[in-house]
Order: sequence, then C-alpha cells, then structure tokens
Amino acid sequence: MARTTTPAIFAPYPALRDVLELLKPITWFPPIWAFMCGVVSAGQPLAPRVGFVLAGLLLVGPLVCGTSQAVNDWFDRHVDAINEPGRPIPSGRIGGNWGLRVAVIGTALSFFVALAMGPWVLAATTLALICAWAYSAPPFRLKMSGIWGPGVVALTYEGLTWFTGASVMAAALPPSPVLAVLLLYSLGAHGIMTLNDFKAVRGDLATGVRSLPAMLGVAVAARVACVTMAVPQALVVLVLLHEGHVLVAAAVSAFLVGQIALMARLLADPVQRAPWYNATGTTLYVLGMLIAALGLGRAVGL
Repeated sequence: MARTTTPAIFAPYPALRDVLELLKPITWFPPIWAFMCGVVSAGQPLAPRVGFVLAGLLLVGPLVCGTSQAVNDWFDRHVDAINEPGRPIPSGRIGGNWGLRVAVIGTALSFFVALAMGPWVLAATTLALICAWAYSAPPFRLKMSGIWGPGVVALTYEGLTWFTGASVMAAALPPSPVLAVLLLYSLGAHGIMTLNDFKAVRGDLATGVRSLPAMLGVAVAARVACVTMAVPQALVVLVLLHEGHVLVAAAVSAFLVGQIALMARLLADPVQRAPWYNATGTTLYVLGMLIAALGLGRAVGL
C-alpha cells in the first residue's frame, strides 16, 4: 500500500517552544545592542518615549531578526536536513509549510508595528525585511556572496537598527553625525560577519558559496576582514574629533588599539582563532559603538 502524507496545508500547529527555537533568541542581542546605541545617540529624554522604545526592542529583536532567522531556515531546510537534522524544520517539529508561514507572519507583524512608529522607522524596517528575504531566498540568495551576504547582515544588524533607535527617540531623521557614525560601524561590521565564514571554508568550497575565505584564501580574507573592521572605526574617531568630542574620540581610539593588538594574534591562525576574536575583539568593537553613541547623544541633548 502506498504511503500517504499529510498535505502541507493541514500540518498541525507547531509548538510554541519550537517556533521560539526557529526564531533563535540568541541572535537578537546584536540588533538590540545597536538599537540601544541609536536610542542614546539621539540625546533625548527616555521617559516620554519609553513605550516606543519597548516597541522598538520588540521590532528589531523578535520580529525583524526573528523573521530573518525563520526565512533563512526555511530556504536552507534541505541543507539542514543533512547537516543539522535536529533543527525544527528538518526534524519535522515544524511541519508542512509552517516554517514559511512563520516567516510571512513575522514579516507582516514587523511591517504593521513599524507603520505605527513613524515613517523613518517604517522605511528602515521595510529595507531590513527586504534584506532578510534577499539574503536567503532565491533568486537573490545574497548569502552565497562573500561581499553582499556579510554586507546586508552588517547593514541590518548594526546600521538599520541603530537608525531605528535614533528615529524612535527623535521622531525624525537622525542628524548627520549620527548617520555618519552608524554607517561607518555598519561597514566595519562587514569584517565581523566575514569572521563567521572561516569555520565553513571547506563546505563553502564544496557547495559553491563564494565567501571571502573561499574566494581569497584564509590568510588574505583575514587581513581584509581586519582592515574592514579597523578603518571605519578610525574614520569614526575623525568624525568625533570634527564634532568636538575629544574625550569620546580618545576612548574609541583606545578600543581600536586594543582590537588591533588582538588582530595580530587572530592573523596567526584565523580559522582556529576567529571564535576567540569574536569573544574579545568584537566585544571591544561594540563597546566602542556605545561610547560613540553616548558622546553623540550628549552633544545632541545639550
């Protein structure tokens, strides 16, 4: 007798814990951090906008970032069935096309929450959602590129979330120094995202993923990543000096010097030490972001 399967449309509702696992809460921290950098960079009192800030945290974390994780897992479900069969979709814990439904529902909820928060937040959220789908879904599959893939992740995780936080507080377009700094930190984050590709060089070469380590070789890609992280931060220092924030610029410079010292050890063995650098150098990077945001916020608030 032929085996029958339940049509995707009739697949049972997934358990809440499995949906939460699909949305990967551990990935929400970077955009939430950048969002809070945006909040403090606006230099506005928190109390009158606390409701919007809480809504913004929901938006950039569980909604937009969570949606991006669901989109990615849905379009990678066949690969995950081989490499990570215990994940919610390939394991069948989220059956039928519920993975796609979660992604679509998350996209719609993100859009409507952003719509209630003003035109600038809506614009940033729309662009972030476009990036999330283009990163994982055909025909674009930007994740296959070592340039576009890390670029859109860096833009959404750092730049657009910072922009959202600043826009939430100011209810307007952030001032030009804030825009310059958030764009520079987004550019630098491209190098951070590239570090994540060192652990999968063999797989990338086998499957045709054109990550920078696969295209350039590990040694060259590591140097490119380090330069990509360092140069935008040096430019942030110049922006801060131009705006008269001498002490803040000195603090960001100190964090940059610390990263450069750690980069020397990273370059000696990029494959083995990329996770170590993410725990050390990247921490200094995001602390520098916060210091820069605080300095910009104090200037705006004066």
